[in-house]
Amino acid sequence: MTSRRNFLAQSLTALALPSGIARASNSRIVQAVRRDQTILRLGGLGDGYKMTLRPDGTQLVVVNDGPGWADPPIAFYNTRLWAMDGHPENARFTMLPQYPDLDRAARPPEAARYYGHGVIQLGPRIYQFVATHDNATDRPQRWTGAKLIWSADNGQTWHNRDGSTPVIWEDWNQQSLEGFAFFDEADGAFSLLSILQPMRGQPAAPDGWLYIYGLNGSTDGLMNQLMLFRVKPDAITQRSAYRFFAGHDRGGRAIWSADIARRQPVHSFPQDWVNYINLFPGDLVVESWLPSVVYNAPLGCYMMASAGIGVAADGTEFGRPSYFGLWVAPNPWGPWRQIHEDTAWCPAGDREARAYAPQIAPGWIADDGRSFWLVWSDLKGIRDFGRDEELLDAALAKVEKASEKAAVETQFLRRYMPGFSFNAQRVDLVLR
Repeated sequence: MTSRRNFLAQSLTALALPSGIARASNSRIVQAVRRDQTILRLGGLGDGYKMTLRPDGTQLVVVNDGPGWADPPIAFYNTRLWAMDGHPENARFTMLPQYPDLDRAARPPEAARYYGHGVIQLGPRIYQFVATHDNATDRPQRWTGAKLIWSADNGQTWHNRDGSTPVIWEDWNQQSLEGFAFFDEADGAFSLLSILQPMRGQPAAPDGWLYIYGLNGSTDGLMNQLMLFRVKPDAITQRSAYRFFAGHDRGGRAIWSADIARRQPVHSFPQDWVNYINLFPGDLVVESWLPSVVYNAPLGCYMMASAGIGVAADGTEFGRPSYFGLWVAPNPWGPWRQIHEDTAWCPAGDREARAYAPQIAPGWIADDGRSFWLVWSDLKGIRDFGRDEELLDAALAKVEKASEKAAVETQFLRRYMPGFSFNAQRVDLVLR
């Protein structure tokens, strides 16, 4: 029997970096198989984990709601960017020190919050969409906007969308479409964004366009509708340059419109996987269905991973295992064909798992395109954490420094939710 160590060694050998554009395969992907025996727990603390490739072959990783891999923890960040080097078994993580500060403890509790999502690096330029939400108290807070920030020097200096610096984290009454890429659109559409990623050796915009996915709102029936717009890379800071997918013409060709009101879904995920009550009062609608999409050049197709949050009978989040699916398509706008489905996503067979936010690591796709590494976070234990949250509040009240608060919160979360970290496993594609 092949040992886990040997299996991993074979897996990593398959990840040799391509030297150029591979020839596309005509084989049809019929199935995806998650290999639980390859699961790696790569540490850190947080979630999100949107990734993009850098020119030097490393990957950028977005980490939300945690200190990441800082040891000891420096601060608890709403969002932060990290650089990741190496293969899955020897991955190394380094914080980008000049990223705009979102230390949660350094901001007033009532201040507007921002969470990092879609990110892409084009040469020395890094672009990232950071989501914000409303401050409702009588229902789950809903996503309301996406702020674009960018750097032209590999993350040393950061700008607002209009080029001004430093980055400003607008408070509730300062937020507007003037400073955001999207704000207060109908139903909160395009507040949560994910950027199509290339694999190694491929251009970020193979047909000259960047493709950016968004959700159509923050409630069930809208959040499960996947929307899309495209923009030329050199015009990403210009909202007027965005072209929204607006359906197909009679010949089956995609229609693109400058009018966001004409938007049409490129795919609809299952309903009943969006929370409508919060486990923690005053918290957010969890970002179900925000996908990870990567172009698989050797197989000539687009791959998408996405998940819906398991909703309890009382409407709260993470009451049961999540829904997880994988899809493939010939175009960024589809049609999307499902090749894998878990209606109860339980990595390693753990029925208590609360895995969510699956990501396809663009730098960890095999040279032949027939396997890739999936990354996720897991909130197993969140219900126990909710019952004992007052213990954390009492412990935090005893310390003053941000680093001390981060250390207390990190220790507490690792005790209750050890899977709230960077988890990875290999997925194999079965071809006809």
